[in-house]
Amino acid sequence: MSTWTQRLTDGLSKSRDLLAGQLNTIVGRGIEFDDAFWDDMEDALLVSDLGLDAATAIVARMKREIPARAHETLAEVKAHLVETIADEFADGVDPFEQPRAAILMVGVNGTGKTTSAGKLAKQAVDVGKTVVLGSADTFRAAATEQLETWAQRADVPLVKRGQGADAASVAYETIEQAHSAGVNLAIIDTAGRLHTSPDLMRELEKIQRVARERGESSVADAAEMPVFTVLVLDATTGQNGLIQAREFHKTLGLDALIVTKLDGTAKGGIALAISKELNLPIVRLGVGETIDDLRAFDAREFAEALVG
Repeated sequence: MSTWTQRLTDGLSKSRDLLAGQLNTIVGRGIEFDDAFWDDMEDALLVSDLGLDAATAIVARMKREIPARAHETLAEVKAHLVETIADEFADGVDPFEQPRAAILMVGVNGTGKTTSAGKLAKQAVDVGKTVVLGSADTFRAAATEQLETWAQRADVPLVKRGQGADAASVAYETIEQAHSAGVNLAIIDTAGRLHTSPDLMRELEKIQRVARERGESSVADAAEMPVFTVLVLDATTGQNGLIQAREFHKTLGLDALIVTKLDGTAKGGIALAISKELNLPIVRLGVGETIDDLRAFDAREFAEALVG
């Protein structure tokens, strides 16, 4: 088992223990693939925060694939469950793997947007990409300072302005600089904002609109730079994270998800609930504070760590 896989497995231990406890209770009564078994299976998935859409789809598929007269062990049931969970995650484009892209990092306060932006910049540089960072969180001076530390660590330029400056202008300038320098990746951090605040969400719409206007207009010496909007979610918020994702997606039309703080939460199943309901790919997972604790998402790997 690789170091990352071990980190993910350890991080999902509480979520896995919760699901395992539910499955052991079901199987403890004997494996009979009748209606009561499948009802209990669906309940177990719901308790584990996998969400109604995903739980219903998983049970329906397993019912089709496992004959009613089958004699299976708990290990075999789990193996079926791993495959089915992995297949329920939405597919999609990974913005961070595109030849050229500008990426807006959005989300509520405290999800790890700024840290994730910095880590992703450093990881991109480490594989030979060119990067520019933009600090469009003009509310918190600490956010700019934090991103500046990452910019120095990755040895990439940082576009910033003073506290209270127009965040959309920072996004525009970041993409302008990325165009001029012909870089691969522009990562723009935005201020955390409550999804329940219409004013703050309208401001985020403006940032996105301005970024797209600049990113999608070609210049003489540079091709277009498509703009992606990525929501950073804190897994510990569980069902509230799904509510947040719905509102951000409704307002912005999200392209992808990053799920952080999976370590130590019993609500890891929410990652599937959100991906399934909104048909959005998860492109990165965070299971800790170090740069190596943010990695590309692998559905099968996640399902194995969740089910055990």
